[in-house]
Amino acid sequence: MKLHRTLTVAAFAGVLALGTAMPAFSADLIAIITPAHDNPFFKAEAEGAEAKAKELGYDVLSVSHDDDANKQSELIDTAIGRGAKAIILDNAGADATVAAIKKAKDAGIPSFLIDREVNTTGVAVAQIVSNNYQGAQLGATEFVKLMGEKGNYVELVGKESDTNAGIRSQGYHDVIDDYPDLKSVAKQSANWSQTEAYSKMETILQANPNIQGVISGNDTMAMGAIAALQAAGRKDVIVVGFDGSNDVRDSIKAGGIKATVLQPAYAQAQLAVTQADAYIKTKAAPKEEKQLMDCVLITGDNAGKLETFALTN
Repeated sequence: MKLHRTLTVAAFAGVLALGTAMPAFSADLIAIITPAHDNPFFKAEAEGAEAKAKELGYDVLSVSHDDDANKQSELIDTAIGRGAKAIILDNAGADATVAAIKKAKDAGIPSFLIDREVNTTGVAVAQIVSNNYQGAQLGATEFVKLMGEKGNYVELVGKESDTNAGIRSQGYHDVIDDYPDLKSVAKQSANWSQTEAYSKMETILQANPNIQGVISGNDTMAMGAIAALQAAGRKDVIVVGFDGSNDVRDSIKAGGIKATVLQPAYAQAQLAVTQADAYIKTKAAPKEEKQLMDCVLITGDNAGKLETFALTN
């Protein structure tokens, strides 16, 4: 098969900006496209997918769309032009992604989605995601317990275009709202960002000094929140996150953040590559397109076993 060797200027510039080495053009290429690797969750899934792909004998193109749907589309065009055998994708929008992966499908390139779903079926071969609702209920139940079933609390929500942000928030509220003495005094999006969460937490704290808890849609925002609280001398405020990052593990062990919810990013990405390999070789698709992987509550009791979004024995 003759490979098309033209890169769009924007996509090529995006790859160079990441500092990612471009592998030689190969008939056995898997493209791995995720959000920015400065978030440890996305870095872990990219590394997991890359390790499994190389173990199975594939060349790898690993790049980031930075949650920009236009850049994502350009990178998928690049994967199509490179003749990739499959695309592993943590997408940049449940609606905005559909046309891009349909284009890949029409070009004969299957997509295997991880972490985030899209709002349609039949376009991707697989959508492997954490059971965000189940995980959010685990985190909320622990939050209620830590709060003693009462007090004023703040919720930090993820990027509003991300389906997971809404699912986690709903899971939180389906537990917390059963406790009338727990009062929500602020609910704001910090777009999954630690810097933005720090700034939002500072502002919220000034307007609502009498808060007892913060429940966050991810660990990165939880780290921003705890930093702002500690800078304000508020070590008494309970903070609960979601993801299971090493940073939050260390904070839990140090007595900062009280709990998080582990979603298995590394294993999820490796499963996607394993399924892609089977599909490439035999056209065998998984029995179900949408596959849920359960989450695990992380507290001081098991934080010491957490490493790179996985529990060790």
